[in-house]
Amino acid sequence: MKSMTGFGKALKVTENYQVDVEIKSVNHRFLDFQLRMPRQLNAFENQIRQTIKEQLNRGRIEVFITLTEKNDSRKEAVVHWDLIEGLVQSIEAQMQERFQTTLAVEHLIEGFLENPAFMEIQEKPMNDDSLERLVLEAVREAALANLASRAVEGQGIQQVLVDNQNIFAAHLTALADFVAVFEVEYQARFQKKLEEYLGASVEQERVLTEMVILIEKSDVHEELDRLKIHLKTFEELLFKNEPVGRELDFLVQEMNREVNTIGSKSTTIEVKNHVVQMKTTLEKIREQIQNIE
Repeated sequence: MKSMTGFGKALKVTENYQVDVEIKSVNHRFLDFQLRMPRQLNAFENQIRQTIKEQLNRGRIEVFITLTEKNDSRKEAVVHWDLIEGLVQSIEAQMQERFQTTLAVEHLIEGFLENPAFMEIQEKPMNDDSLERLVLEAVREAALANLASRAVEGQGIQQVLVDNQNIFAAHLTALADFVAVFEVEYQARFQKKLEEYLGASVEQERVLTEMVILIEKSDVHEELDRLKIHLKTFEELLFKNEPVGRELDFLVQEMNREVNTIGSKSTTIEVKNHVVQMKTTLEKIREQIQNIE
């Protein structure tokens, strides 16, 4: 069993690059990605998503990738000489016309080179296959670390669910035992009441007929049987070696429906008390399974 809450990070370094990856995850109904990375890595987005999907099946996944280039081999200075030449000629002409003098061209050019409109640093496109491998290795390592942290928290959730399952099972057993005893006692009390009102000559067949009518209205054996089946399925899912969050969520809804039906059929305070405790336990279970993968 794995939680959907986890964290993993990885660092990969080569002679040319350093790649830092962090992957955070929280609970979500589906698998939802949020990628934050330099635009230079946009070409690798599909491969990054696929690498994460191989490890993480569900949750809101936030991926942070930082790329540091350790040399300037991809950078080059681009000087727009045509703009500089045109501007220098224009300034020289204006200076000669207005002030009968000229400026030293080297001073003009020195000023122009400080202006990004005339000179800029550009980066060449990345055509390095080693970078893609490096990024994907870092992403996979961070995803595995995230998966490991999800597994650790999942074990804690699993134990909480086992404890609550045992509590629910104890109430279910106690409720079934009470119902069995209550029906016998109820039949005896019902016959006694009839004899008090109608005398000792009450026909046994009539008593049984009236009993069947009353018991059918409050019969919860079917619900108890289904709850026992659901509880067995619940226990099997807890130790299944695959994502079970959605199955558990649906199963708990069914169990809650059966418990509600028992509560609506019965008027005895003992049954009502067990129903309240079972519903409380199911709510605790439901809160936990919201974070299961």
